[in-house]
Amino acid sequence: MEDARLTNPLLHWDGPAIGLLDLDAFFASVEQLDHPEWRGRPVIVGGSPDGRGVVSTASYEARPYGVHSAMPSAQARRLCPDAIWTGGNFARYREMSNQVMSIILDETPLMEQVSVDEAFFDVTPGRFSRESPIEICRRIQGRVSELGITCSIGLGVNKTVAKIGSERQKPRGLTVVPPGTEASFLAPLPVRAMSGIGEATERRLLGMGITTLGALAAADPHDMELAFGVHGPRMIERASGRERSQVLGADVEEDPKSVSNERTFPTDLTERAELVAAIRHVSALVGSRLRRKGLAGHVVTLKLRRDMSHTRTMRSQLSEMTDDEHVFGEEAVALLDRLWAEGSPVRLVGVGVSGFDDDVSFQMDLLAPRDEEADERKERLRNLSVTADEVREKFGADALSYGRDLRFGHRQPKD
Repeated sequence: MEDARLTNPLLHWDGPAIGLLDLDAFFASVEQLDHPEWRGRPVIVGGSPDGRGVVSTASYEARPYGVHSAMPSAQARRLCPDAIWTGGNFARYREMSNQVMSIILDETPLMEQVSVDEAFFDVTPGRFSRESPIEICRRIQGRVSELGITCSIGLGVNKTVAKIGSERQKPRGLTVVPPGTEASFLAPLPVRAMSGIGEATERRLLGMGITTLGALAAADPHDMELAFGVHGPRMIERASGRERSQVLGADVEEDPKSVSNERTFPTDLTERAELVAAIRHVSALVGSRLRRKGLAGHVVTLKLRRDMSHTRTMRSQLSEMTDDEHVFGEEAVALLDRLWAEGSPVRLVGVGVSGFDDDVSFQMDLLAPRDEEADERKERLRNLSVTADEVREKFGADALSYGRDLRFGHRQPKD
């Protein structure tokens, strides 16, 4: 189940694929990044050991001394008297956290940040990519490492498995629990390994003779409900690996200022035809989301990224409000030559639509003849998009694809 045992990196994944990214000793790692002279030395971020402070984060060099988070700072100093102490720079930590979350969002819009150093994400095959979820997780880890810090990831069919997996091989771990193996993965673990089981609940479970998640999964639901109320059967479901999870992601945001999608490619795009196809592909995803939200906008943004240090964006304004990718997508294509030089490598393509609530009053010549044929063609294309939305909603994301989508093959981009 662990990454080291994987023999096939393109393991077929059947079902949900949910990851949990956990940054390794995050605060201390950022301090060591910003203070190179601290690297390889024990670093403790927390309150003063001269008062009633507590440890927020300890670097991995401090942990062999027994130092851990939430420990009284005075005790930590006794255990590791040579440690470097710092009160922390939380603005800097938020800055680094935002960069990591952006990396996840390059892969999928379904990202749910649960703390400054943790986030769930959904990379279920067929939803936004046909690529192996394992390869996506590896790419995320590699890009986080490029920032100068590291992360551990757990990958499974639900949040419980992903969370537990992320804690199994820190630091720099990737623990993969393939679909169908979650029960055997969880069974031997102590009950405390499952989030939500604290000291009090653990004591009660041990008093009932339940010491492992396997024993918890086999417990009688009626007895568990008597002991823990509605949470009892819920614990059984989670311990057995049968939990069904949803990563909320950006689609649940209310009153959005923009709707956008971005796709990162495993290899760079260098030809105009490829970039045009990618822009139209991403625009179709944006159009589907706009129609699902009941939104129409008139401001189009194209984003191209070569790497983390080279990102270019350009914006254009349409003369009408639209949710049709055949309209705003072609405007994004028109922006390409203003942003991109022939042959330049592009790793990420993004398209966004905004300007939903603007008071748009364009100057129009009411006496100008209308191109009825063009209007009819536009209406037919939008109706085609609406029909495609309905087919995918009923039969799944892969039920209908255009040539622009299929041409990427194994380089199918991610949202």
